Amino acid sequence: MKALYLIIPFAPLLGAIAAGLLGKRIGRVGAHSVTIFAVLLSFLCSCVVFYDVQQGNTFNGPVYTWLTMGEATLKIGFLIDPLTALMMVVVTFVSLMVHVYTIGYMAEDPGYQRFFAYISLFTFAMLMLVMANNFLQLFFGWEAVGLVSYLLIGFWYTRESAVYANLKAFLVNRVGDFGFILGIALILAHFGTLDYAPVFEQAQSLESGMTLICLLLFMGAMGKSAQFPLHVWLPDSMEGPTPISALIHAATMVTAGIFMVARMSPLYELSETARSVVLVIGAITALSMGLVALTQYDIKRVVAYSTLSQLGYMTAALGASAYSAAMFHLMTHAFFKAVLFLAAGSVIIALHHEQDMRKMGALRKAMPITYWTLLLAAISSAGIPGFAGFFSKDAMIEAIHESPTPGAGFAYFCVVACVFVTACYTFRLVFMAFHGKPRYDAHHPPHESPPVVTVPLILLAIPSVVAGYAIGDVVFGNYFGESLPAPDPNYFGIWEFLEHGFTGLPFWLALAGIATAWYCYLRNPEMPARVARFFGPVYALVEKKYGFDELYSWLLAGGARNLGKGFWRGGDQAVIDGLMVNGSARMVGWFSGVVRLVQTGLLNTYAFLILFGILSGLTWMVWRYWNFVK
Repeated sequence: MKALYLIIPFAPLLGAIAAGLLGKRIGRVGAHSVTIFAVLLSFLCSCVVFYDVQQGNTFNGPVYTWLTMGEATLKIGFLIDPLTALMMVVVTFVSLMVHVYTIGYMAEDPGYQRFFAYISLFTFAMLMLVMANNFLQLFFGWEAVGLVSYLLIGFWYTRESAVYANLKAFLVNRVGDFGFILGIALILAHFGTLDYAPVFEQAQSLESGMTLICLLLFMGAMGKSAQFPLHVWLPDSMEGPTPISALIHAATMVTAGIFMVARMSPLYELSETARSVVLVIGAITALSMGLVALTQYDIKRVVAYSTLSQLGYMTAALGASAYSAAMFHLMTHAFFKAVLFLAAGSVIIALHHEQDMRKMGALRKAMPITYWTLLLAAISSAGIPGFAGFFSKDAMIEAIHESPTPGAGFAYFCVVACVFVTACYTFRLVFMAFHGKPRYDAHHPPHESPPVVTVPLILLAIPSVVAGYAIGDVVFGNYFGESLPAPDPNYFGIWEFLEHGFTGLPFWLALAGIATAWYCYLRNPEMPARVARFFGPVYALVEKKYGFDELYSWLLAGGARNLGKGFWRGGDQAVIDGLMVNGSARMVGWFSGVVRLVQTGLLNTYAFLILFGILSGLTWMVWRYWNFVK
């Protein structure tokens, strides 16, 4: 099995190298063939490993010793357990579908081979992150996904907006990663090792400092998983091509923070304060970002803010110690969110890269496959019983409701209110894009996308519907074993869970959200404008994303520029140039001017100076002798 462990991450890496370095030689067909084959191989091997782990076979060991530093040895190693196996299957399957979809979406792009190299490299980085058995390799994968996301968000580097977006993502993540690496440094200082197993074993004996370690690690998760207030980069990541939006939002990058906190659950269980912070931050993110989605008209940005909101759900569940429920929602979310993004991309292709939902409408008949797959994903996202999103979302909501963690009451209100908001903005997208009157250019009528686009949509839509029925084993069973804390045993079967879902408050709130979207965007299209006028400044504040972009631009970007100017004027100009460089030159010039006064070239002047020197010397000697005699 060790050979399979190596194949899983390194097959996409080799595919990326081949497409990136040999792209011109092997051509477009060669580039997508080698990368798709590599990811397919990785997916098949992940399935074999998943089955092997189900049989009770796990692995935790080093692969390569990178550095010996005193008593600490830094290694590259793999931890293969149920948590890792689940992530491997999800990452490789979604990545495989995105690779196939990319053939159709990027067909006319001049950077075709480069794009396939990037997304294959992205898959490698995420796999290295989830398979790590130590903090060193975790940090390598953590930074690698950040680097590749920078390259992909700014893929169309001739666009100023794309360059701005990738720099924004990179810099915001540096803020979170600063805390993350400090947390890793504290772990090394306290435990003397970076391997997970000994750190988890010794954690119980750490009397102080665990809260600080957990909060610093969570700073990294706030950046990667775009949690308030480090969420601002994720909506701008829509500047990249749609396939990478799907990959970032569904299976890589933003899920890294959720996975990391779940993997570190033995540490977070030792700090109620840290869990409370995680819980409250997740709840705030879920509701506040869902409200922003209601004000957006760019179809990709609506789905992007949906991702922010769903990540908030997962984060809140982690804070409530519902780690298995959070990871289950990560899986179901990966499927239905990939469908939402790829279906949005299909619409964009059909409308010649139009993304404004106000210029869509009545696409249902022209694009039936895209419509039905997106509708299934929307129903799952809204949490309607029977669909995958319902099972995972209700499990998280119930866990937050029952949680004794401080802040759980506030968090429960946020996540329950967010059920209505989620259903409303999701079906707002469905109704505006696919129903009502056509608002697109009649001279360029839309058409269904080719099979290379629709087949991945269908394959991803299937688990968006049925994946939730694994809840018994994954959330309430012993699937995760020792990987995560023991789940809540209060579970009586799938049908009882469904029955409870139909009678619970979230179901009726979801129906109310769908009905509200129908009324506002189909029955009475003037209503949204009236609502916006009624709420006035509040609506404007939400529409502007609460002003965080402007605040950060003024406070951080402007502050950094002013600080730089201060160092330039006060440090470079005044101290270095003014005092040290030009000041020393002026000092030499002044001293030279003084010396020049006695360097006249006249003999009588020199004779006078010599006599003056002799008389001065004699006077000093006589004075010394007189003092000695006395």
